[in-house]
Amino acid sequence: MNVFAFDIETVPDLDGGRRLLGLAGLDDSEVRAAMLAGRRAETGGSEFLRLHLHRIVVISIAMRSGERFRVWSLGAGGDDEADILQRFFEGVERYSPTLVSWNGSGFDLPVMHYRAMLHGVQAPRYWETGMSEQSFRWNNYLNRFHERHTDLMDILAGYQPRANCPLDELATLCGFPGKMGMSGAQVAAAMDQGRFDEVRDYCETDVLNTYLLYLRFQLMRGHLDPAGYARECALVRSTLGEAGQPHFRAFLDAWKASGPESAPTQTDG
Repeated sequence: MNVFAFDIETVPDLDGGRRLLGLAGLDDSEVRAAMLAGRRAETGGSEFLRLHLHRIVVISIAMRSGERFRVWSLGAGGDDEADILQRFFEGVERYSPTLVSWNGSGFDLPVMHYRAMLHGVQAPRYWETGMSEQSFRWNNYLNRFHERHTDLMDILAGYQPRANCPLDELATLCGFPGKMGMSGAQVAAAMDQGRFDEVRDYCETDVLNTYLLYLRFQLMRGHLDPAGYARECALVRSTLGEAGQPHFRAFLDAWKASGPESAPTQTDG
């Protein structure tokens, strides 16, 4: 089975805002201010833009396939958004993975839908619902209650928005590092300052937390036994250690400092 835990980071779509608000002639900072002011007026204070006005700057993936575990990102700071999206959906086409997210149904995937629509990105396997391949009728990426897309936040909350839990808090409670480096609210400023590497590293640690929570979920529902769970955690540890990248070393150090990522049986170390 192939698994892609994924996460996106976004910034305001200033070109889109300029077009929708009729702001031709204004510079980017003026367009951003107008977009955020309009959103505050709509919401009574929140500056969180509607999803179609988010531009994707990076998609990070934690992949489990065959005997391999790997973490990487699509996007290098100046990459074309259409190319980032096309490459992601080409991965879905090739691997037919289980997509795993935290609030992917409420944010990541709708943003990706809108942006793919804007750019004319093709993703036939992702949109398959059984017309060409019958098995997708019973398990596809679009149905909230199917598993090809497993939104852990939605599932663990029993599909009740009032029961939602932040990724950072549940990861920390489970003994994983939780948020590292920054928060989503800081991404736009970091990108403006040319700090893309920090944004990418932050996104990659988020997908690591998501993937580790998925392993705990698989243990909870009996798809992994304690020994299998321990092996999967050990694979993550060894992969990150061998990669030798500073943010992965920091993640491992924080994971160790937070205590063992143990199941209730305390069988893994």
